[in-house]
Amino acid sequence: MNEVRAEQIEVKVKPKFVQLIFVDINGVPKGMEVPISRYEEAISDGISFDGSSVPGFQGIEDSDLIFKADPSTYAEVPWDGIARVYGYIYKDDEPYYADPRGILKSTLEELAKEGISAYIGPEAEFYFFRRNGTWELQLPDVGGYFDIVNLDKAREIKREIALYMPHFGLIPEVLHHEVGAGQHEIDFRFAEALKTADNIVSFKYIVKAVGEMHGLYATFMPKPIYGMPGNGMHLHISLWKDGENIFVGDKGLSELALYFIGGLLKHAKALTAVTNPTVNSYKRLVPGYEAPVYISWGYKNRSALIRVPAFKGKGARIEYRCPDPSANPYLAFAAIIKAGLDGIKHKIEPFGYVEEDVYHMSEEKREKFGIETLPESLGEALEELKKDKVVREALGKAYKNFIEYKEKEWESYLAYLEEKQIPKETKKVTEWELERYFYI
Repeated sequence: MNEVRAEQIEVKVKPKFVQLIFVDINGVPKGMEVPISRYEEAISDGISFDGSSVPGFQGIEDSDLIFKADPSTYAEVPWDGIARVYGYIYKDDEPYYADPRGILKSTLEELAKEGISAYIGPEAEFYFFRRNGTWELQLPDVGGYFDIVNLDKAREIKREIALYMPHFGLIPEVLHHEVGAGQHEIDFRFAEALKTADNIVSFKYIVKAVGEMHGLYATFMPKPIYGMPGNGMHLHISLWKDGENIFVGDKGLSELALYFIGGLLKHAKALTAVTNPTVNSYKRLVPGYEAPVYISWGYKNRSALIRVPAFKGKGARIEYRCPDPSANPYLAFAAIIKAGLDGIKHKIEPFGYVEEDVYHMSEEKREKFGIETLPESLGEALEELKKDKVVREALGKAYKNFIEYKEKEWESYLAYLEEKQIPKETKKVTEWELERYFYI
């Protein structure tokens, strides 16, 4: 990274405006800017806005909403001279039922009544591309997994992103090139679930902004190019109580952790509607690219849906491997936590244990192990969601908004396929997907 850029990162300009940030049903940041002089008002009384056209909000009857800033999330943007802050949405002095951040907060408050906190660490992958005015995407490098010198042309950009991250409360830990040419990953430290959800939104913002400074488009789209590895967002999850990791057992994972796994496996099909909520998500969830499609679990097994990484001391955790970065992190975390807690409540034993490569198993052997498959399309996932009371209730009253919005998305895609005479089962990435998902 050049010396000028490093100095620019250290510059602190007193912001004159503050962005009030919330997310829509897709997890896409929305908001408004107000003069910094109104920041205290945004905390105490809130700022009113018209929410009737926000994707996933109810409609014209929700035109009068209030945004109240959460001062613990305040951050100043080093390169832009503005500040940003997350918050909660209210309607008629009550928490607005379709506010994703509020939904996760409510879930965590229920958990807190038992003295438990959920901690999550994400691994969000992304691509850098150059555009040439068409959807013929140009890869800026030909590097592969963990390439570090000549083949990784974005190494200085990744370092720049990492230097910006602490300004937003993110602690970078590992930077590396991913499997795909032009694909990258920057891991940051795990945190309490609400903080991590905020961090994911901030991380995408930083990556896209810095990429743009260098003439590149960053996309977290699950499968931007057919035949290339997809972008996943593996989640490392643990539960803590009284300063102790309650996933730690005497000889490995605790019984409670195993029940949590059991809950995730039981509800995995319905969960994909929330953790993999786009048409494009199911172009990633196909055999052959490390993305898990079989509902199974194991220790160190990277072909399983749930992996238990090796750990020492208090480091016990589970890795949920199917989510992708198109997920709304607030809704995804709420659904995952509720599914795991259902496993604990009903003492659901985890099934589908396997330590060999599931992809190379015969169908007969998978049946013997009780290993089923995740939905193969958004349409199938939505049908599974409709049948799953636990995951539906995790979304609260916003479930109706979610299912209606996503069904329209699926129907729009099917209409496109019919118009273009493309087979419904195609796994190729269409222009419809690129136009809808590439930038968001």
